[in-house]
Amino acid sequence: MKMNKEIFDKENVFGKGLPNESFSKYFSGASFLNPLTDPKECPLFLANVTFEPSCRNNWHIHHAKSGGGQILICTAGNGWYQEEGKKAVELKPGMVITIPANVKHWHGAKKDSWFSHIALEVPGVDTKTEWCEAVSDEEYEQLN
Repeated sequence: MKMNKEIFDKENVFGKGLPNESFSKYFSGASFLNPLTDPKECPLFLANVTFEPSCRNNWHIHHAKSGGGQILICTAGNGWYQEEGKKAVELKPGMVITIPANVKHWHGAKKDSWFSHIALEVPGVDTKTEWCEAVSDEEYEQLN
């Protein structure tokens, strides 16, 4: 579903936040980050991540010896989530995606919609994120 910025801003109750400059090298397009918890006060970091239309992050893996992984809570707009070797899943507000540790995946906005999700990394033992190659334009353009 096509979603313009004005409609999206009304839906995006957790706010767009600031440009996600620290991680921009791992994204195709512009993304924004609005932290919802303070790491100094809470052991679980939550952030609303907003993607402009066509923006997506690179393939990546949340490694952990035990526990770990990532949870996405879709809050506004429309996007995509894909695990390596599987078909992409359309993301809509209200959906929750549970990503096991050690699974290569990517997520981002549809080409005609802004998209936001709350992201949280699941606590685990020896967790780290490995950033991999970008999702190619050819791969992305095949999604509809």
